[in-house]
Amino acid sequence: MRRLLVVLVAITVVSAAALGWLGWKLLEQDRRERLENAADRIAAGLNSALAEAGERLSGWAAAPEDAEDPEGGLLLIFNSQGLTAHPSGRLLYYPHPSPEPEAPAQVFAAAEAAEFREVSPERAADMYRKLAESPVAAVRAGAWMRLARVLRKTGRPDAALAASARLAELGGTLVAGTPAELVARHARGETTAVEQGLLAGRWHVTRGQFDFYLPRAIPPETRGLTEAAAAAWAEWKQSPTPRGQRLAWVENRAYLLLWRAAAGRQATLILEPDAFLKESGDGAWLTDSEGRLVAGRSAPGSRTVARAAGLWTIHVADADGRFPARGRLVLLGLAVMLMFLLAGSYFIARAIRREVAVARLQSDFVSAVSHEFRTPLTSIRQFSEMLLFDRTPEETRRRAYYEALVKESRRLQRLVETLLNFGKMEAGARQYRFEQVDAGALIEQVVAEFAPADRRIEVAGGRNGASIQADPEALSVALRNLIDNALKYSPDRPSIWVEWSREGERLAIRVRDEGIGIPAAERKLIFEKFARGSAAVAAKVRGTGVGLAMVRHIVAAHGGEIQLESEPGKGSTFTVLLPAGKAS
Repeated sequence: MRRLLVVLVAITVVSAAALGWLGWKLLEQDRRERLENAADRIAAGLNSALAEAGERLSGWAAAPEDAEDPEGGLLLIFNSQGLTAHPSGRLLYYPHPSPEPEAPAQVFAAAEAAEFREVSPERAADMYRKLAESPVAAVRAGAWMRLARVLRKTGRPDAALAASARLAELGGTLVAGTPAELVARHARGETTAVEQGLLAGRWHVTRGQFDFYLPRAIPPETRGLTEAAAAAWAEWKQSPTPRGQRLAWVENRAYLLLWRAAAGRQATLILEPDAFLKESGDGAWLTDSEGRLVAGRSAPGSRTVARAAGLWTIHVADADGRFPARGRLVLLGLAVMLMFLLAGSYFIARAIRREVAVARLQSDFVSAVSHEFRTPLTSIRQFSEMLLFDRTPEETRRRAYYEALVKESRRLQRLVETLLNFGKMEAGARQYRFEQVDAGALIEQVVAEFAPADRRIEVAGGRNGASIQADPEALSVALRNLIDNALKYSPDRPSIWVEWSREGERLAIRVRDEGIGIPAAERKLIFEKFARGSAAVAAKVRGTGVGLAMVRHIVAAHGGEIQLESEPGKGSTFTVLLPAGKAS
C-alpha cells in the first residue's frame, strides 16, 4: 500500500506542477499580449495626434485669423512683425520687444529742457500736464510718467501717486519701452500686483524686463514653456523650414515643438509630452533617442514592451502586476482543475487506504475464524479418538468426554450459524419474523444459556412494560453476543450485569461489565464488520469481529439504536433502545 500511495502522490504532484506551469505560461503570454496591444494602441494614438496637429498647423499658418486656442498647449504664429500667442497669457515674456508704437522723444524735448537745463520743475510740470491731454495714448503715457517724476522731486508724493495711477490706466501702452501699467504699479510700490501680473503674462515684456521687475527665482517648470517659445522663435529667425518637429529641453524638461510654414508665416505648436499619456495610465512613459525620460514615470524592474513612435520610444510596463479579467478567468479555471485533481487524488488515496484496511480486517477475520474453528475441531478430534480407541475405561470420564463433545459441537454450530446469519444480513437476505415478545422472559432465557460456574450474571428488571414487537431469534442472537463479549472482555471480574427498564416510549436493555474498556477513538469503529479493539487484540481475547456488527444490524432492523459508554480499565455499558408497546 505504501508504494501505491507514493506512486499516487508522485503522479498528483507532477500533474499539479505541470498544470501550474501551464497556467503560469498562459498567464504570462496573456500579460505579454496585453502589454503589446497597449503599446500598439498608445503608439497609434500618438502618431494620429501628431498627424492631426500637423494638419491643423498647416491651416493656421495659411490663415492665422482662424487660429484657435489649442487644448493643453501653446500656439505661436510667427511673422515679420513678431509673434502672436494662443491662448494669450501663457508666455511670461517674449523673445522680442513689443511692436506697440512709443511717443517720439522730441515730443517731450521742451518740457525736459525746462526740467533739467532750466531747473524749473513747476514750468516742466505744467508742460507735462498739457501733453497728458494729448489724444495719442503713447504721448499721454510719456507725459504722466514724467509728471510723476517731477512731482516726486518737488516733494509731492501724493500727487506723484495720483499721476502714476493715471499712467496705469493706459495698460500696455509703451513708455520707455515698457508697458505703462507695469511702470506705474512698480512706481507705486505695488509689488504683489506686479508679481501677479508678470506671472500671469499680462504684459508684453522681454526677458530682461521680466527679470528686472521680478528679481526672485521662479521654478523651471513655470519658465519652461516661455523658454521653449524663445527657442522656437530663434530657430525660425535663423533658419526657417517649412515643416518639422523636435524636442526642446529646458532645465531637464522636454517640450515638443511642431511647426508648419506658409506665406511667410509659421505656426508653431508647443506641447508637453505628458499630454500624450493622459489616457495611458501609470504604466507608460516616453524616452528620446538618447534614452532620457521625456514623459511619464519609468518602472524599472517591471515587465516592459517598447515601441518607436516619432521622436521618442514608448515604454509600457505591467506596473500593477494584476491579472486582467481574462487572466483571472484562466486562473480560476486552473484552480478549479487543480482542486478537482487534488480532491480526486485524496479520495482515491482514501479509497485505497480503506480497501487495504478492509483487506487487512478480512485477513484478520480469516485468521480469527480459523482459530475459532481450530479450537473446537481439535477438541472434538481428541475426544473422539480417545473414545474410539477405548483409552478411557472409566464410565464417568467417558461421560465427561461425551459432554465435552456436545459442548464443542454446539460451540462450532453457533460459530457457523453466526457467520451464516452475518452473511445474510450483509446481503440483505435475512428475514425477520416480528411478534409480541416479553423482553424480560427473553433476556432471562438467554442469560440461562450461559450460567458459568465461576462467574455471575446479575439480572435486574421489572415485568411491567417489557412487551415489544421483535424477532425473538434475532434479538436472542444480539443479546447473546453482548453478554458473551461482556464475559470475554472482563475475565478477571466476578460479575456482569444485564438490566432492562422502560424509558418513555422505548425499552432499554443494558449489558454492563467492568472489563478492559474501549478507547474513545475506537467506539464507532468496533461496530464495523471485522473490526476488533486494540485492547482486545493486546489481551489476546478470541473473537471474529462480526458480533457487534450483527448487533447493530439487528437493532436497526427493529427500529432501535445501540449506545456505548466505556472507559479504558473501568468497563463498558452497551444500551439497546427498542420501541416498546403499551405498558401493561
